[in-house]
Amino acid sequence: MSGATTPVYLDYPATTPCDPRVVDAMLPFFSATAANPHNRNHAPGRAAAAAIERARAEVAALIAARPAEILFTSGATEANNLALKGVARARAARGRHIVTVATEHASVLEPLEALAREGWSVTVLPVDAGGRVDPDRLARELRPDTVLVSVMAVNNEIGVIQPLGPIGTLCRARGILFHSDAAQAAGRMPLDVDALELDLASVSAHKLYGPPGVGALYVRSATASDLKPLMEGGGQERGLRPGTLPTPLIVGFGQAAALAAAALPTETAEVGRLTQRLWQGLSRAVPGLRRNGDPAHVAPGLLSLTFPGIDATELMEALPELALSSGAACQAESGLPSPVLTALGLDPVAAQATLRLGLGRFTTGAEIDRAVAAIARAAAALA
Repeated sequence: MSGATTPVYLDYPATTPCDPRVVDAMLPFFSATAANPHNRNHAPGRAAAAAIERARAEVAALIAARPAEILFTSGATEANNLALKGVARARAARGRHIVTVATEHASVLEPLEALAREGWSVTVLPVDAGGRVDPDRLARELRPDTVLVSVMAVNNEIGVIQPLGPIGTLCRARGILFHSDAAQAAGRMPLDVDALELDLASVSAHKLYGPPGVGALYVRSATASDLKPLMEGGGQERGLRPGTLPTPLIVGFGQAAALAAAALPTETAEVGRLTQRLWQGLSRAVPGLRRNGDPAHVAPGLLSLTFPGIDATELMEALPELALSSGAACQAESGLPSPVLTALGLDPVAAQATLRLGLGRFTTGAEIDRAVAAIARAAAALA
């Protein structure tokens, strides 16, 4: 993805480059075959509707769901809001307690803060030093009025994989709905919503080489009655998400999902190999470098690294040849220490000395070597 003057792109967790094959699949639906998919009175409208249903099946297949269980949204943020607030509204008569984890994305924590202001009880569980939640601790926090548990599949800053299977079994046994923000997991690792006993899961196209502006919420068939829409204005998406569906974006999402499913075994292995190459190169070159998150439970392609005694912002400014970040893109402008790193026990100084490096489909070995050399030089100059 980079030439002599193009920065090496190491910010895949923020967004992935759109795969050229995805762009090719979308283009006709912007012009030559453009039509409203909700108008079945003419052939172009029916063709657009059929393309959306093919994409729905492709997205469903990526997470081992059924096509009818996929609701298209504008992205994972909307999907998370619909899952959390939609369940809260639908299940308020059964209980008003929700459980989540301290390292969740802002699009989970902030909707739950809004619900707390409306009188809901929200329990935010800590994680261990490796970034994982303890299912036994979670079990102890469940109450008779608990109606929903939300736990991220793969953390967007440290790449840690949460133990969804045991949590799903626990929730199903107690009749508690289980939601996961799977935006960083879908396309990066195998996902089976039935095996994990998930009731709801959020995914995003631009995290798996598709276009920005489109995502989906998986809603288990038996769970649909436990969800209320956030908006009114049409009966689209089973009445749960009104609005004209963006055919080109959804077609691109479906193509991205199909490509990810086909490439998953080989791509995961290759990205994992390059991630290890990056970590080994930097750990040898930078004294005292620390990796955040339990390496035994981490998805390939993401490294959170603390450079002792070096300000991460200064380090990034010294690396114009690299495109990387200090953490979640949604947190970048706040100027505050990352809540994820704080939850791991890092003090503010260590948190401000941390960079997130993300690899993906288009990363090459030559780019890894270039990044190691550049970071090592810059770190030595700033130490």
